[in-house]
Amino acid sequence: MRILILGGTGEASALVRGLLARGDPHGVTLSLAGRTSQPKAQPVPTRIGGFGGAEGLAAWLAQDRTDLVVDATHPFAAQMSANAAEACARTGTRLLAIRRPAWEPVSGDRWTTVPDMAAAALELGPEPRRVFLTIGRQEVGAFAAAPQHDYVVRAIEGIDLAVPRLTSIRARGPFDAAAEAAFLAEGAIEVLVSKNSGGDATYGKIAAARALGLAVVMVARPEKPDVPSVPDVAAALAGIAAL
Repeated sequence: MRILILGGTGEASALVRGLLARGDPHGVTLSLAGRTSQPKAQPVPTRIGGFGGAEGLAAWLAQDRTDLVVDATHPFAAQMSANAAEACARTGTRLLAIRRPAWEPVSGDRWTTVPDMAAAALELGPEPRRVFLTIGRQEVGAFAAAPQHDYVVRAIEGIDLAVPRLTSIRARGPFDAAAEAAFLAEGAIEVLVSKNSGGDATYGKIAAARALGLAVVMVARPEKPDVPSVPDVAAALAGIAAL
């Protein structure tokens, strides 16, 4: 079986390892969007960069004679998921998505849920605050609309955007709750802005905010296509084995 994994997440890397552990790796290709200049090396052929929309992906699938596409992209990679659904429908290629469950607030959390980054910037309010933007680097520009705040951003790559009062910290996770609590306290952070990514890898910041009594502006997930899906890598491996 020839499998294309749309990756860039911990699930994609774990799926690669799981498939390799079960046998012949030669039919597995991993695709990365190319947003990180030095991604971690993977033990299977890796394609970096876009396909050229749904049409380009459909052409690639046909040329490669792909049997199965596994969408293991980030929960906020809505366009890539839409392209995968359309391309697989065009070519008759099987599609399986790994959709990790979203986080849910628990006792002690101080969340305000908003639909997008523009709403998150507005939700911070008019009074200056010290804000940890734990959203990656692609959408930081939305906060130029709220220049009264002091922003801290932590990302793998540097950030060069016209956002005033922005401090950029280069680091690669994961970070546990204790490390996140120390980071937030040392930085005198008053509020977090986070995507509802779900999963365990980045939950430390949410647990730390709860422990410190900090407010969290939580950006809700975008809609994704209704396709066959599983919640985790174990279920994806079982589904692939069934094929």
